[in-house]
Amino acid sequence: MRLFISALLLFFMTNSAIAQWYEAQGKSVVMQGDSERAKTLAMENALKKALLVAGASVSSVQKTVNGLLTQNEINIRASGTVNSFELVDETYEGNLVTVTIRADIFPQNKQCFSSDYRKSLLITRSNLMHREQANIGNIYPLDSKLMEKLAHKINNEGIYLDTKLLLREKAQFSRLNNSLQVEAIKSLTMSLSNISDTQYVMYSEINDVSFEQSSTNGWSFWEEDVFKRQFSVSLYIYNGSNGELVFNKKYHSSAPWEFGKRQNIDVHSEVFWQSQYGMNIEKVLGEMIIDIDENMMCQPTRGKIVQVAGNSLTINLGKRHGVKVGDEFSLLHLGNIMTDSGKTYAGFNVSPYTVKVTQVSQQSAQAITIDGQLLGNIQLDDLAVRY
Repeated sequence: MRLFISALLLFFMTNSAIAQWYEAQGKSVVMQGDSERAKTLAMENALKKALLVAGASVSSVQKTVNGLLTQNEINIRASGTVNSFELVDETYEGNLVTVTIRADIFPQNKQCFSSDYRKSLLITRSNLMHREQANIGNIYPLDSKLMEKLAHKINNEGIYLDTKLLLREKAQFSRLNNSLQVEAIKSLTMSLSNISDTQYVMYSEINDVSFEQSSTNGWSFWEEDVFKRQFSVSLYIYNGSNGELVFNKKYHSSAPWEFGKRQNIDVHSEVFWQSQYGMNIEKVLGEMIIDIDENMMCQPTRGKIVQVAGNSLTINLGKRHGVKVGDEFSLLHLGNIMTDSGKTYAGFNVSPYTVKVTQVSQQSAQAITIDGQLLGNIQLDDLAVRY
């Protein structure tokens, strides 16, 4: 079943200074005639989206009863409580279900200031770990198309990230990761982050696109009309300023492969993405977006200092990332600490300066020190951070 989550959320304030109503829309494709299942999944994910915007995340969502998703208890890892939840509207168009939900959320306090900003993320081409598995269907281009799809969905459905793509050539991540070259991965990440002017870098590995074992034994494989194909992918997101790993998760699922054994399939075509296997991948991509948003929401927003003059500076964050006039940033000087054994760790020297944004363009912002002090020891490539 393929999920779509609307990125647009409507926000309402109640008469209380604390209670906040959030309205979200979810869409789902009905598979095998199960419209109730499609509606439930769309509602659950719409609720997760509303909670994310409210500064919380859902660890469990209860059952659907008479068109309302009710919960005796929803556990929220960060802060907040869902007081009530209701289904506002549901429409059916062909095999597509669209629902609108409304949740009354009581956040105890704002989870993090950095959730106000979109972080910039470089998405690199994925690596097919076992290329021979892609032979049936000739789906080798999936390594680039998968990440192109993910970037598009993040930009349209995600909340906290703004993406750039690097698909023309593969990064050397898998080779370094397999040989546990941690320092080399850090260097690669920091280099890609610097070149692409992004705060975070994503790598991925497609671990499995094989067929179920029983399907590949003897003549039965060639005689069956439909057989299941695996899909497994691992995601890794690194901080571009210090090369540290901030998110890692492996996803696995399977779905029927409806095409002929000798048929070449264009992974860029709607024929592929509207098949059961393609829709299964879309569902996994939807899960990825929710996980990425949850985990990246409170990661520090780091802007690189690209110009310094007197008591003013320019950072590479702007309107596109959610920066506004009046926002305040702390300044950090990036340095490395070397141990006696020769290992290097990223470290930061916290500057005494705090700067306030005075002008904002699409890609950058100018700021000045609050007390008018000259920025004595601040250098290019130092960081402006909002936690």
